[in-house]
Amino acid sequence: MNDFLIPVFVCGILFIGMPWVILHYVTKWKQAPKITQEDENLLDELHYLARRLEDRLNTVERIVAADHPDWKPGTPAAHPTDYDLTRRN
Repeated sequence: MNDFLIPVFVCGILFIGMPWVILHYVTKWKQAPKITQEDENLLDELHYLARRLEDRLNTVERIVAADHPDWKPGTPAAHPTDYDLTRRN
């Protein structure tokens, strides 16, 4: 009896189970929302804006580095609460 059930079970999985799983996920993939032309235009605009902002940041870093030779790009700026405003020079 076991010699008969194992091949039937394996054939059932191969010819019914696997195609069902594959077709199920293909259907889900086709129903998934796709990017629209408007979304693509927005992404292009945001990419362009990010590149402009990066160029501006590089320009500011070059200017600051030219004015202050000991300044290193990428160091975090001091927080306003780090300064003791009550102290007089």
